[in-house]
Amino acid sequence: MARFTLRAGRRDGRPRNRGRLNWKRIFLALLVPAVAVVLIVAAVRAIVGAGGSPAPPAPEPAEALEAPEPEPALVEEKILILPRTSLADLLGRRGFEGREVHRLRETVKPVYDLSRIRAGQELRLTSLPEGPWVALEYDIDASNYLVVRNEEGGIEAEIKAYPFEIRTAFIYGVIEDSLVAALNRAGEEDALALDIVERCFGWDIDFNTDLRRGDSFRLVFEKKFLNGRFTGYRDILAAEFVNAGSAYRAFRFTYPDTGASDYFDENGGSRRKDFLRSPIKFARITSRFSSRRFHPIHKIYRPHYGVDYAAPVGTPIQATADGEVLFAGRDGGAGNMVRLRHKNQYETAYLHLSRFGPRVRKGAQVKGGDIVGYVGSSGDSTGPHLDYRIYHYGKPVNPLGHKFKPADPLRAEFLEAYGREVDRLSLLLDPARIVGIVTPGLSF
Repeated sequence: MARFTLRAGRRDGRPRNRGRLNWKRIFLALLVPAVAVVLIVAAVRAIVGAGGSPAPPAPEPAEALEAPEPEPALVEEKILILPRTSLADLLGRRGFEGREVHRLRETVKPVYDLSRIRAGQELRLTSLPEGPWVALEYDIDASNYLVVRNEEGGIEAEIKAYPFEIRTAFIYGVIEDSLVAALNRAGEEDALALDIVERCFGWDIDFNTDLRRGDSFRLVFEKKFLNGRFTGYRDILAAEFVNAGSAYRAFRFTYPDTGASDYFDENGGSRRKDFLRSPIKFARITSRFSSRRFHPIHKIYRPHYGVDYAAPVGTPIQATADGEVLFAGRDGGAGNMVRLRHKNQYETAYLHLSRFGPRVRKGAQVKGGDIVGYVGSSGDSTGPHLDYRIYHYGKPVNPLGHKFKPADPLRAEFLEAYGREVDRLSLLLDPARIVGIVTPGLSF
């Protein structure tokens, strides 16, 4: 084996300068063993490779991968439901066989009964081009829609809620003529007025007779938006209505244990009472309760034990309390009439109807607010109106003056939590208080 030696002196015998190194010689001394190591490793690899498995062949150039064919685009058809058409009619025109429609309807029925689809609504049928249907959608109401999927394992259905964005809003207004007009001037829709009547104050204030010019209201409420577009109202969180100098307040509270919600006053008393003040949300009173009234048809004085509400033919009439239908039919001068029996020996009667509400027949149970009929002019009548009557222990009472008992108050175990909620919502009802807290001394 070759040996390499570094000499300290010069070959010519002259003494070496120890202050300088010969870098050229050092580099050559290191390079030779490095080359030797490389040659040895190459030789070893060649020997091992010769006795072992042959080296794998060099891979051939990979062919360009073919892009997968795109799946065919789905086709959605929007189908308007016309009057007097059924699901079988609509799908039969699109290639569905009768037994296929029957199987679809029966499979989906535990989730939603497709025989209840309504005229004017829309079905959305999604299919493969020249292939089977994939999905069917139907808008059940303003908040929910039905989704039916045709999966490999069978038909699956579910009801889904629209992904609304909820925004909390505040509004203040003064009555000049009507609640609806005041809300419209503030940029809100008629439906909000109905919510105020039905949810908060319809038991204390008759919005047909009690409103006064200068009455005022404040509301904290929720608005629903879908894709940035306003689609309706959700809940009124807090409300105040000042009527003829008396202030009424309503706060929404949800019981943590049951999830049920209701409206209460500041102290936890229920805003609801046994009876709503009016069977028609917005109408004009043309005749009041009287023991002696001149009858416009018979031209004689006789008692009028009801209140007449003038409204266009077809205006919905609501039951003013939960009850049972005692009578629904024609009754002489009363025309088409519905009579209801309620708890605590009360009865109500609704006269001169044009027609009856859905499923209103003798023995049927109705809830307060359910539609029992529609304004008409049947029987002894000079024009479209409702004659509304209340009886207590069989005797007529004045619907506008009778005092009804309130519903059950807030459950005692939740009064503390309710008090905190009232404090929070009361602050939202009065933005001036918020400004005063944040910036003392500032007012508006």
